[in-house]
Amino acid sequence: MTTTQIVKMREYETIYILRSDVDADAADKVQTRVAEVIAREAGQVMKVEAWGRRKLAYPVAKQKKGVYIYVKYLGRGNLVAELERNLKIADDVVKFQTVQLRDNVDLATVSIDPEEAKFQRLELPSEPEEAESREKALGLVDLGPDAPRSRREEPEEFDADGDDKKDDEA
Repeated sequence: MTTTQIVKMREYETIYILRSDVDADAADKVQTRVAEVIAREAGQVMKVEAWGRRKLAYPVAKQKKGVYIYVKYLGRGNLVAELERNLKIADDVVKFQTVQLRDNVDLATVSIDPEEAKFQRLELPSEPEEAESREKALGLVDLGPDAPRSRREEPEEFDADGDDKKDDEA
């Protein structure tokens, strides 16, 4: 008598953030590494989404923006540990987080759309230049005659004694 073994796995989602200045080739290397780890650990990718470049809640490793990638997959606990180990050593990954969604998922009952589970090449438009340079923000650059001045418009005048001339006129 033979029985078919029902494969039970856990469902996870991992969001990892790449540096905002990452190029498509470096992003592909990270995506390839993630796919290899999931395949090697007998996992199954369910969904992959590139959320694009977004502002971070707080600066991480001197980065104010990052490229968000969402991966939903099935696997066992050792898969998560190996995936996070690989994300830690990737230079382009700034931050990551994994959350377990469900426990005891039957692989036979899960339907996976092959288009959603495919890693796409990451094509991001170049980041626009900052509108104001750091020198301008600090007031180190002359902004021209039309620029608003933060100090008084008229310089104070002093007489030869060092007294304020306005006091003498009153």
